[in-house]
Amino acid sequence: MPPPKRSPIWQALAAHHRAARGSHLRDLLADAKRTRALTFSRDGLHLDLSKNRMTAETVDLLLALAREREVEDRRRALFAGEAVNETEGRAALHMALRAQAKDGFKTQGTAVGRAVADTLARMATLTREIGTGQRRGATGKRFTDVVNIGIGGSDLGPRMVCGALGPARHLTPHFVANVDAADIQDVLARLDPATTLFVVSSKTFTTQETLANAETAKRWLTPALGKRAVAAHFVAVTRNIDGATGFGLADDNLFPIWDWVGGRYSVWSAIGLPVALAYGMPAFRALLKGARAMDRHFLDTPLEKNLPVLLAMAGIWNRNFEGIAGHAVLPYDQRLDDLPIYLQQLEMESNGKSIDRNGQPVAQATAPVIFGQAGTIGQHAFYQLLHQGTDKISSDFIAAAQGPDGPGTAKDGGGHRDKLLANFLAQPAALALGRDAGPGVPPHKTFPGNRPSTTILLDRLDPYHLGMLLALYEHKVFVQGVIWNVNSFDQFGVELGKELATPLVGALAGGTAPRGLDPSTKALLTRVRKLRGGKKPGAKR
Repeated sequence: MPPPKRSPIWQALAAHHRAARGSHLRDLLADAKRTRALTFSRDGLHLDLSKNRMTAETVDLLLALAREREVEDRRRALFAGEAVNETEGRAALHMALRAQAKDGFKTQGTAVGRAVADTLARMATLTREIGTGQRRGATGKRFTDVVNIGIGGSDLGPRMVCGALGPARHLTPHFVANVDAADIQDVLARLDPATTLFVVSSKTFTTQETLANAETAKRWLTPALGKRAVAAHFVAVTRNIDGATGFGLADDNLFPIWDWVGGRYSVWSAIGLPVALAYGMPAFRALLKGARAMDRHFLDTPLEKNLPVLLAMAGIWNRNFEGIAGHAVLPYDQRLDDLPIYLQQLEMESNGKSIDRNGQPVAQATAPVIFGQAGTIGQHAFYQLLHQGTDKISSDFIAAAQGPDGPGTAKDGGGHRDKLLANFLAQPAALALGRDAGPGVPPHKTFPGNRPSTTILLDRLDPYHLGMLLALYEHKVFVQGVIWNVNSFDQFGVELGKELATPLVGALAGGTAPRGLDPSTKALLTRVRKLRGGKKPGAKR
């Protein structure tokens, strides 16, 4: 497929943008009919695109571009289990993890539904046995805490979901990802070995950061409980069975992860085991059910009403025609505080690419820089730049109409949610409308406005609607990758730094510095070793 900028429709969009260059959101928002036309709902998830500088004509052109770029055909290939991850020759079939048997997902001609169902059944068994006390720790005490050891998608997904669902109902979840020893030491310091379960998540069981933390956890556990306790206190999610059993794990504590599940799409698999252990298997299944509902909507709904497609194309408009390079994710719910970093990985690792599917440099901008923070905290941190900065930033505002206790406010004596939602409504309006200079209004108190944003309102933040929200973003990212003609499912840019780090570990421990180091890195290595009391790199030990 040729680069999108060569498309006549892309050129038509560029001309349309030039013609509308002088329009302002305060004028566009005066048209109530336009607002209704740019507002969409599906099963308790409401999407309002009206605060983006678009019209019905803009949307028509964007959808024409989506059709020209074969979004519908690529969508079919995705759900059919074809090798849409071309560079690695793999399917991207994370939708199968939340499917029903009748959905019939296959990859390379092999049905995957049975393997998924068996894994969910095993997760349910483990969760039930630990919850009832049938399965206990090595000393006979019941488990009270679960520590997830992983990195990337093996950490961000379950960490974000557990944060979003609030206080745990069963085991209290903890998360360790950083290879910095302080991360795991701070977690272990408040736990009891006799009542702690570890979930080690690594597809290869060779991930440097994860294994370092797993070994530290084992060294913490065994002096108190003995080496044999490892089999009772450790669970692994991996495809490297030999590596996990060599670590000391029991066969019935090993859960699979498949090649057709990418890390940043893996929370729906056994990677989500901490979610099930903390909130129960019904909550985890509700999460899957919500995601499947969005999957079916994305697959079956015409583009004109398709929420992931519409959200994706609004992003294309802002990135490629409005020229916006930064995008803020602003959840007005403290429990969604980890959503921005989760979406950082999802979007920037998926579409932060400069080489297209043909092996050629891309001809247009791809993923924007994603950042954000929860609600009113962000208002007092970086919103100044959003409102009056020299660079225009687009935003997603996300909130739930009802709090965790339902529609009433009996447990909210201070009116917290009303204040929260008032800010959720006010901030995108202020970004759009701005404020001109007038009598008594000095220039530094004026706001240009015309800053685009999208509003996503959930009926309630619960497992089902959270599943819908996450799947919405997954499919949005896929559609944008199709438009830009990049592979959204590989991440080779992550690897080079890791490759360079491996020999430096030995050099920091006293070994010879790797050959070919640039002068800056070599000088820094020398300084670090000196400050730590070591010898110069390359010196004999």
